[in-house]
Formats: sequence, structure tokens, C-alpha cells
Amino acid sequence: MRPLTVRKSTDSSPATHHTARPGTRTAATLAVSALLISSWWTSPAGPAHASEVRPAAGSSPASPADAELRGIDLNTVTIPQLQARMASGALTPSGLTRAYLKRIKAIDPKIHSVLRTDPTALQQAARSDARHRRGAALGPLDGIPVLIKDNVDTKGLLSTAGSLALATAAPQRDAGLVTRLREAGAVILGKTNLSEWANFRAAKPTSGWSAVGGQTHNPYVLDRNPCGSSAGSGAALAASLAQVAIGTETDGSIVCPAGMNGVVGLKPTLGVVSGRGVVPISAEQDTAGPMARNVVDVALTLAALREKRDKAYVTGEGAARASGTTADGSAQASMRGRRIGLWRLPSLGKDVDKVMTTAAQRLRSAGATVVEVTPPYQDRLAELEFPALLSEFHRDINAYLAGRRGPRNLAELTAFHRGTPAEQTCFAGVELFESALTAPPTTDPQYRAARAELTRLARKSIDDTMAAHRLDAIATPTNPPAWTTDCARGDNDVIPSSTPAAVAGYPSLSVPAGSVGELPVGLLLMSGKHKDEALLSLGAQVEQRLRAWRAPRYLPTLPTPTASEELRGTGR
Repeated sequence: MRPLTVRKSTDSSPATHHTARPGTRTAATLAVSALLISSWWTSPAGPAHASEVRPAAGSSPASPADAELRGIDLNTVTIPQLQARMASGALTPSGLTRAYLKRIKAIDPKIHSVLRTDPTALQQAARSDARHRRGAALGPLDGIPVLIKDNVDTKGLLSTAGSLALATAAPQRDAGLVTRLREAGAVILGKTNLSEWANFRAAKPTSGWSAVGGQTHNPYVLDRNPCGSSAGSGAALAASLAQVAIGTETDGSIVCPAGMNGVVGLKPTLGVVSGRGVVPISAEQDTAGPMARNVVDVALTLAALREKRDKAYVTGEGAARASGTTADGSAQASMRGRRIGLWRLPSLGKDVDKVMTTAAQRLRSAGATVVEVTPPYQDRLAELEFPALLSEFHRDINAYLAGRRGPRNLAELTAFHRGTPAEQTCFAGVELFESALTAPPTTDPQYRAARAELTRLARKSIDDTMAAHRLDAIATPTNPPAWTTDCARGDNDVIPSSTPAAVAGYPSLSVPAGSVGELPVGLLLMSGKHKDEALLSLGAQVEQRLRAWRAPRYLPTLPTPTASEELRGTGR
């Protein structure tokens, strides 16, 4: 996504890779996770008991084989609720995995979010069954089905970035984050569609389209766009096709699909999640991150994905005691003393602004102080970001392609796309590839000065605003209402909210804020470097107060356009 001038956004993270003993987690992340678990169980936003949940909307009637899924609403159930049932023997990872595979088969033909399922998913689940029977579960993600964006290398599964250029052979090695998920016992359910090359190919792309997967549709209204580039991950979660999904972002590609599809998405602090084995745009901005239907599942997944962890395993319960969390989470549920800076974006339209006004009123009613802010330097960030990304993409995509079968560098990749008709069925352009080929190298002094200024100003825009108003976070609209998908028209980048945190390398979190008619709108929270856990804690409180999530209805279209119909955007 970009504001009114050219600016780009998506996916992966620095190629640093750290080793750690499987199963370990940071105490800080688990403290937040335990806080969120406790808060969820006592919150009106979620069921009080797992036995009260109901069959998922859109699912077929239960058969004898589905007996262990009776009473579970896949739309609303959380990882802690699932693990409680697994611990009691009422649910198995295999039963849960079969349920999600069944939903993919029944529902995904409507939205085209899942490119392929992992043929070993039930074998992975069976191994988790055995661990649960022995009382040796590896942690909260053990047995939890996860979908992974198709620009993340997954051993034995095609990992294509949506391009036919990478569709001839599967990677020989898992990406670092996939290794972390396997160490945590997660079930790799399959791969999700995305905006091809994470929206960094054509000047006028269509978000959610790839030559490999076609067009992903928004589950709320099927002729509307899911945003990108983590389009399939966001749409699959909205349709309850997995418990968790992995997205990637350079600028907007996690948070915009989360907002547009009514789910939760975290772009972590740069470097928290390994970028090894993720198709890159820029090591200076790329990161993978967790997406889910609620904040607690996002927090637990981040704990599994983290590269730097404590040497000793810390349980969520122990971390909660260490942080002073009360048994019912009531102390953390209060918003008294919280200070939030509301950054309105009139360019997204009056309908979105009304959603922000209502959200601010509800947070104030919960005890929070909400003040209006305008982070500085936004025009300069928009001016500097795209040229820097072009130089970084040329460097980083060449390094990645050198280790994959297919085109070996950006020049070969550009030639492939120019000469492959199947790559041109929605849009034909490769303008960003061409611009990157002629961009200054990252050794160029002018490039280095521009990148240094860009990062410095992005950090100041957040740090100075938060310090001046003594804020816990800045809040702003994540997205406009979803626009109609149109290959001929393409996307028009006018969503600036993700840029400050993306360029700064700071965390941002989108939670459902409300809707414009049928179409979800997210509230984007951003904070300072390595404030991921604090942001998740605040996000859980916001989620409970707004209670904005609702299930999609898979409407074919809307009878009239929204007031914000012409606002369109992409993320990268």
C-alpha cells in the first residue's frame, strides 16, 4: 500500500537465524499470552466455557465421525479452549485437523484462499495425538492447524510467491519460521494464496491475484477485494479454514488483509521472526507475523515464532505469576490509565471516520484516555520509501533466487514474466521489476543516505508522538471498506496508516473495529521498538471493548456501493 504518492509494501524479514532449544518461549511473550488467556475466559467477547460453543457457520451437519467436534464453534474457539479439550481427552489434534480440512474442501471453492493442503497434515496431527496422550504436549500450539503464506519456504510443498517461475520444484529446506512452528508441534495444514510477488511486480496490480492461485475473494462480499499481499491468509481465517495463519509484510501486507477480512494480524518488530527462507522485498523492512481470529491466538503464535528465547522453558502460568497477573485477568482488563493517540485519516472516507469515532467513544467509556494526534513526516516517508525498496529488492531477490530452482536472478525473472502468457491473465506489467533492475545499488552513497533518513524519520514520527502525549499506542484506521476486485482497473494505493511502523521496524497490530455495512474495518495500533507484548496486551483490551468481530456471510455482491467505494489499496 502507499499514500498519495508511489510507495510499496510486503513481506519477509532479515535473514538472521538463531538456534534455540525446541519448545522454549520468552517469559515476556508468555506473560502476555497468559494474561490474554485469562482475560478471554472471563470476557463477554468469548464463551465462558468450551462446552458452550456451537458448530461453525457454513459447516455441514455433524456426522458420527465429527463427534469430538460437537460443541465447538470454529469461528470463535481459541487455542486455550482447544488445548483444554485436548488435555481432557474430549478432542484430538487429528479430529481438529480433519475438521479444518473438511471446511477447506467445502468452503474454499467460494473464496480461493488455499493453494494446496499438506498431504502429511494428518500424520503430523497423529504425532500430536500421541504427545497429548502421554501428557507431553510441546506447548500451546501443539496440534493446532496453521496455514502458511506461499512466499514462505516449506519443505516438500511448493512455495511459489504466486508465480509460475517458482512452481516447478518445492524447497529443500523449511524457512526458519516453519522450523519454529514444527518445533512447537503445530500442524502445517497448507499454503495460502497471495498477491503475486507480494504486490511488488506491476505498477497497477490486483491484490489477491496470482498466476498460481487466481483471485482470492473477500468472504464477506465475494466480489470485494481481500487486500494484500497476505490475501489468502486473511480470507482463510475469516472463513475459519485454520486456527492460525502466517502472513508477511514489508508495508501493510499483514495488517491490511487482517483489517479487510475482519481478523487480527500482528506485524512484529523487525528481526523478532526469522526471515530466512521467505521470498524477500527488503531486509530493512520485511517480517513475517501471525494472524488469527483473536488476539490471544496471535500472542501464542508469536511466542512460538520468536527467534530469541529464554534458555529455560517458561510456562504461561509461571509467566503470569511473575508478571503479577490475577487469576481472572481483571486487573489487566481495566483500561484506566491507558493513553491512546487517535490518528484520523480523512482520506479513507466519512464511513471509516465514523467507525473510528465509535471506537474512541467505547475506549473512553472503558476508562482510557484518547487524544487526537497527527504523526509528522508522512509526506517525506512516502517520498523516500519506494526508491529505497527498489534497490533493496534487486539485492535481496537475487540472493533468494540463487538458492531456488528456476530463474536465478531478477533479470531472468523479468524475462520469464514477459514471455509467459499465463502470467498476464489479470495484469501484464512488470514495471517494478524493471525499475528495480535500474535502481542504484545498496552500496550507493545516495541510497544509503536516503534509507538512513527514511528509517530515522519513521521512528521519530512514532517516538516523538508517543512521548509528546505520553501514549501507550497510536491508533488509526487499518483499511477502507473493501473495494470491488477489477483486473482492468487494478489497485490504487491510498492507505498510509501502515507506513510509519513498517519503515521504522516497529510493531503494529490490527484488530476488528467495526464495519461499513457488510465490510469490516480494522483499528491499527502501533507502538515503539520491541513493544510487541505491550501492544498485544493493549490489543486484547481493545478487542474486548469493541467486540466488533462477526462471521462472514459470503454475499455475492452488494446492491449499492459504499461511500468509500473508490478508495483502493495494496500492501506488500
